[in-house]
Amino acid sequence: MSTPPQSPQPADQSPQQPAPQPAVPPQPTAYSYPGPQSAPPGNFYAQPTLVGHPGQPQPPANPYTQAPPYGPAPAPPPATGGGGAGRAVLWAAVGAVVASAAWAGGVFLLGGTGGSADLRGYTAPANMCSSADYSSFKDEYTQDDSAPTRTSLKDQALDESYCSVNLKKTGSSYADAYLYMQLDLHKKTDPGPEFTATWKNYGDSHKDYDVDPVEGIGDEAYLVSQDTSSGSSSGSRYATLAVRDGWVTYTMSYSAYLSSYSQDKTPPALTDVTDWLKTDARTTLRQLRD
Repeated sequence: MSTPPQSPQPADQSPQQPAPQPAVPPQPTAYSYPGPQSAPPGNFYAQPTLVGHPGQPQPPANPYTQAPPYGPAPAPPPATGGGGAGRAVLWAAVGAVVASAAWAGGVFLLGGTGGSADLRGYTAPANMCSSADYSSFKDEYTQDDSAPTRTSLKDQALDESYCSVNLKKTGSSYADAYLYMQLDLHKKTDPGPEFTATWKNYGDSHKDYDVDPVEGIGDEAYLVSQDTSSGSSSGSRYATLAVRDGWVTYTMSYSAYLSSYSQDKTPPALTDVTDWLKTDARTTLRQLRD
């Protein structure tokens, strides 16, 4: 967390006081939700510098001398009556305090009640390009991409599969359009709130995009699109279908860029593209379930 800038000192300040140090620059968050214009992640492990002591390493804190994070434990009630009954009341009170602190600490560290990830039986394939369906595009783009780009990730927190395909019409030497597909299995954190905030409100953070909810695919889905083509010589056509099913997210994106140098002067209509995205996303998600 960054330190707020210090206010200027008055002119008659005592010379013994150190000059104010510059504020620590803000640190990036450790959870950056990916989006079409996401910036490269920063150094999540950079340590803040203490103001007034730049560059000096600080000794580690002794955990046994620190105050508990939830305030001091209440004093146990005094023993009353006979010694046995009083000691029972005392130990019951101490046990309740310890149990409460342990439960709170567990929630704080684990970020919830320990429920398992809702992955709905999905698996992230090692080769997304051969596992995803995009057959609806092949009548328009008849040439196969001989070397599509694919990546995969397996981790305790996240499984991810990605594929990028160059779409070519018959006779084209270069790509006429591009198709991207990505599946994410979030195994530690529910992506729901951030998914909704990102895609439902995409039009608020990106100018001139249309956002429409899509029924019948996963728990929620949004279609984001934009058509800036003018005639047949400039502009672009873009569409992304983003789907969340439990703790699993899937995105499928199409883009075509028109210019005077483009070989493709007649790209498919955006309405056709969005229909293809919906059809192929449904098929892909069905195929990727156990």
